[in-house]
Amino acid sequence: MSRRRALRLGGLAALPAIAAPTALTGCGTAAGTAGDGTLRVAQPSDPTTLDPHKQGDMFSMNVLINIFDALTTRDAHGRLAARLATSWEPRSRTVWRFRLREGVRFHNGEEFDADAVKFSIERILDPKTRSPIVELRYVTSVRVVDRHTVDVHTTLHDPILPAKLSLFGGVIVPPKYLADVGDAAFARRPVGTGPFTFESFRRDRELRLRANRRHFHGSPGADRLVFRALPNPASALAALQSDEVDLVTGLTPDAARQLSGYAGVELENHQGVRTAYLNLDTTSGPLRDRRVRQALNHAIDVPLLIKAVLDGKAREVPAMLPHGVVGFDRSIEPFRRSVRTARRLLAEAGHPHGLTTTLAASNDDAQVAEAISGLLDRAGIRARVELLDPGTFSSRLTSDNRHALGPVYLAASTVWTLDGASMVQSNVRHDRRQSRWVSKEADRLVDAEELSMDPEDRQRAFTALQRLIKREAPFVPLYQQDIILARTTRVRWTPVVNGSLAMESAEVRT
Repeated sequence: MSRRRALRLGGLAALPAIAAPTALTGCGTAAGTAGDGTLRVAQPSDPTTLDPHKQGDMFSMNVLINIFDALTTRDAHGRLAARLATSWEPRSRTVWRFRLREGVRFHNGEEFDADAVKFSIERILDPKTRSPIVELRYVTSVRVVDRHTVDVHTTLHDPILPAKLSLFGGVIVPPKYLADVGDAAFARRPVGTGPFTFESFRRDRELRLRANRRHFHGSPGADRLVFRALPNPASALAALQSDEVDLVTGLTPDAARQLSGYAGVELENHQGVRTAYLNLDTTSGPLRDRRVRQALNHAIDVPLLIKAVLDGKAREVPAMLPHGVVGFDRSIEPFRRSVRTARRLLAEAGHPHGLTTTLAASNDDAQVAEAISGLLDRAGIRARVELLDPGTFSSRLTSDNRHALGPVYLAASTVWTLDGASMVQSNVRHDRRQSRWVSKEADRLVDAEELSMDPEDRQRAFTALQRLIKREAPFVPLYQQDIILARTTRVRWTPVVNGSLAMESAEVRT
């Protein structure tokens, strides 16, 4: 094992030095100062676009969920709650009816109504929009019943459609404004119904929003909301120390360690559902053999990985579905970690001297990937780590080439619907975009959990699917990571378990 890998596994790797607060020059005064009611939030990246229907990443959604409202939402306890829709019910196996909030207007004065809902959902579905949002795959159309009621029609029953409309798929945009200004202008100056209105955006500098005092939930706790992209933890600390930001989000455990112990900086971690796993190519090479796949699961000591690399800020996931989502079965236990068992299984599969493979990962996950490689090495599995910049990794992950990331890759899912279907939807059923596993039984169980109207039938399907995943080992389930924040004492805010940065509930001391 290399010295670098050994250090990773021991949790002793030297961490980069923290830049002194004076290393960041004062470019943040335009973002507001303490005492004026401005809340300044840092996350690792700017939004890719301000058009909510043309993005599919959480960094973009974190900003947009403050400008726009969705039909449903998650409350402080993670429960599905009303937002622009006040109630919903299935009218048949292929029709969901949503009753809409009355008296709501977009920031430009345009009225929110059933026509806006129909326009917004069908805009996502329109191929011309080129939307990356995949959650509405079963939706065919929206019918206006009356001014404040819509029926959403689907090809098949979708039991979690209301949950899918709580973020990406449910964002409502103003039809008249879009028709007047066009898509490009709309993305430059977005208009929604949300708790904050758009002011300005200077990429790589700041994005400024102003409180919407007429929001139907009342005025938010901050007068202004400013987002800054600070991918470097040293810059984030400098910004906190020099009073240029109030809250740093999207921190990795490694970055949080670097911020620990500094005066005026408080660290928090909250339970999250973002779930990491290894996707194994079961269609070619040694990984076609179930025993080899099981060997990988036995070899990777996830509790050690969590302790040594993630600073304990994660929770082991036994069979792909994270704790706290619909479908999780607490009776299913993780693989027993045993290098000896892993070596025995490899020998039985015809690899008595081990084997060589590659492990692809984003640069953002370099430490975890190196540690996993070190754990595999102890069992005779020599996994060369191939690190890619995040953009390249993402494009390969979502491409039509299922082998673009090699035999093994490290990925993660946000599971923002808090339903197990979101975790497995793209990578289990054989005909889905990221699936590299052909199993008629898995396909049947995915269909059962995705299409059943009975919650008990769905749970039985989820339980059977998790047991099948445990037995066939097409993945190596790893962990669900905590949500880690660094803040000054000026702000109080508790994130929702799905990790979105809906900031209307934040309290700011002026």
